[in-house]
Amino acid sequence: MAEKVCNSCHGTGWVLEDSDSGTVAKRCQCYHEQQSDMALEQANIPRRYSHCTLKNFEIHHDSHKDALKISRQFIKNYPVQEVGLLFIGPCGVGKTHLAVAILRELIEKKHVLCSFYDFRELIKDIQSTYTPDSPMTESEVLASVFKSELLVLDELGAKRTSAWIEEIIFYIINQRYNHKKLTIFTSNYLDTEEEEEDKRDSFYKKGEDSLVDRIGVRLRSRLYEMCKIVEMRGEDYRKFAKSASYRF
Repeated sequence: MAEKVCNSCHGTGWVLEDSDSGTVAKRCQCYHEQQSDMALEQANIPRRYSHCTLKNFEIHHDSHKDALKISRQFIKNYPVQEVGLLFIGPCGVGKTHLAVAILRELIEKKHVLCSFYDFRELIKDIQSTYTPDSPMTESEVLASVFKSELLVLDELGAKRTSAWIEEIIFYIINQRYNHKKLTIFTSNYLDTEEEEEDKRDSFYKKGEDSLVDRIGVRLRSRLYEMCKIVEMRGEDYRKFAKSASYRF
């Protein structure tokens, strides 16, 4: 099938417009749309979350309203936004949805260079560079992590920390912090070092690790400096969606 050619620029990417100083050439809207499409492809968004936008985010708990409001404000403030975000809460409450939605909006409306990484996959990719037959070096894997103006690091703490993991993640976070590049994190773990189990609400399992248990005190301290905490609560939406699908 032949590629559709833009009626405005006829495929050149430029249009002529009249101005006070005469006729000037400007980029066609189709050029910006193509650039956004390319940037979205290169952002590494998982296919499961490729549909996620602010418009189709579903609110199932009062905390979701606040999280959505904060997400919209983050986009509005960019690039003068001073701190990133840390979405925390149990599984299935929409943390990754909002993180991806912010990423999409910044790419499409503000042409920001963004990247998405799953915490576990990033660690795995870095570890793979240490094998003799690896086609990539650690520096090459980390290049896009450092270069991205906005980084989404999903499922922080999903892989239990070790001295090496803590060191490499601190290195990544500290590099971005020092260069004033914003990062959005999501985590399923409570943001507390010590909390009595009887004080935890029903959305969390008793005896479950805290975020500090999973990433260490030093990393958590750095997150305090570079992120606004956005706590999301509620039941796992995936369970309701799955149950509803069986009724049809």
